[in-house]
Amino acid sequence: MNQAAMQDFGRLLLRLALGVLILLHGIAKLRGGMSGIEGMVVAQGLPGFLAYGVLVGEVLAPLMLIAGFHARIGAALVAINMLFAIALAHIGQLGQLNSTGGWALELQGMFLATAVAIALLGPGRYGINQG
Repeated sequence: MNQAAMQDFGRLLLRLALGVLILLHGIAKLRGGMSGIEGMVVAQGLPGFLAYGVLVGEVLAPLMLIAGFHARIGAALVAINMLFAIALAHIGQLGQLNSTGGWALELQGMFLATAVAIALLGPGRYGINQG
């Protein structure tokens, strides 16, 4: 496999991993309802309807990543979603370590970093569009 093909395959793996893992969170919200997210948003003094933006970041954007359809935009939406998740639900854990010595927000940090990497790298050639 040549260098370009390996890089494109690596981008595909990043897109699929992030897309599937974030989509699972979105499906859980579709099945379980949005009241918990809406409560967090309202508690911060924001309008409750903004909670439904999580569906963009956890359903629409992951589908864009998986398909490679405007994947840079999808990745940016996931990154924005993760920043909101950290700010609304995890800000108290920002400087904490978990019981095994890892960062308490390592999952959120990995999702955020992967989304930024895809936004910068692009989807590669294995997608609906390559932009």
